[in-house]
Amino acid sequence: LGLPPGRKQRPAGERLDLGSRLRRALSRPSPQSTEVEIEAEEEGRDAGNRVEVEAGGADADHLVVMVNGLYGSSADWKFAAEQFVKRLPGKVYVHRSECNHSKLTYDGVDIMGERLAEEVHQVVQRKGNLRKISIVAHSLGGLISRYAIGRLYEESTSEEPCLNMEKHSDEENISGGGKIAGLEPMNFIASATPHLGSRWNKQLPFLFGVPLLEQTAAETAHLIVGRTGKHLFLSDRDDGKPPLLVRMVEDCDDGKFMSALRSFKRRVAYANITYDHIVGWSTSSIRRQHELPKLELEANNEKYPHVIHVDTANSEGSQQEDSVDTSLTDSLEEEMIRGLTQVTWERVDVCFHESRLKYNAHYNIQVGFKPSTTVAIYSLLPS
Repeated sequence: LGLPPGRKQRPAGERLDLGSRLRRALSRPSPQSTEVEIEAEEEGRDAGNRVEVEAGGADADHLVVMVNGLYGSSADWKFAAEQFVKRLPGKVYVHRSECNHSKLTYDGVDIMGERLAEEVHQVVQRKGNLRKISIVAHSLGGLISRYAIGRLYEESTSEEPCLNMEKHSDEENISGGGKIAGLEPMNFIASATPHLGSRWNKQLPFLFGVPLLEQTAAETAHLIVGRTGKHLFLSDRDDGKPPLLVRMVEDCDDGKFMSALRSFKRRVAYANITYDHIVGWSTSSIRRQHELPKLELEANNEKYPHVIHVDTANSEGSQQEDSVDTSLTDSLEEEMIRGLTQVTWERVDVCFHESRLKYNAHYNIQVGFKPSTTVAIYSLLPS
């Protein structure tokens, strides 16, 4: 029956309640669970172990920060980090974030973002020859990273800063100037990240789009994953403010979130088309439900068999607001989509339907282990 060894079969007629479903889905460690918690506690806790979470040539000037998702740790990125360094020897210095692991990921996107920002500052100060920075994040890590860069953003000293988000040419829109922690922003890559939260229809696929289940999940998620649950389901209203994820699609008192995102030369959103039971296709690809492309689940590239479709960033594809039918989207969701698509995104649609590990798609896309290597290699950072 596919039950893990030693696990008792559930008696007939007994059903998992919604709380159990949420706990198992949202709090589930990645497939390397037996070693994740050990490494999370041991890795990088002192200078002697620093090599465990950082890799790359001493002269490398391009910092790559890898950020884990809910209940994850720096160990989740170990294999992918090795691949980055292997493919770009001497050019990248990879740091696997270790400040938000295990149950610390329940503390809320803002608190985790502050931790990550401080961690990046420390890395930059410790390694003085860095000039460029890229972010590679998985799942919740993408939201944490978006918050952190908003706190790390430093405005350009140019006499002509890019302030008007809607009037850039395509070339200007790719990079809006400014620095992140004093470094030149290069790539912001997020895989299976719920950019629009988990509140909407089919954004939490294991609930099968059933409105009652989705509503109950929104009301109870904070009981399972703390403030993070409130942020994901947009149920936070601190001091009467809009939900945090909505505030994060503009510059505000909390941070220069959109200026920071715009400052990167390249932004990539990886999304699982199917078999991801935790993060839906539309929220991870920043699309409205009716905008999801009709795709044949056949690989177009033998070298990258899991990559089904690539929507290359361009101004026409990212800013068609006037012609979009918004009647099918919630007002908050629409606000987030409009905000995030003021900058261009490359969208990479992924499917593991031919993989024996397809039902673990949410973690496969992170490249936690070898069968999914081709997904990460597809977006290896340009030198």
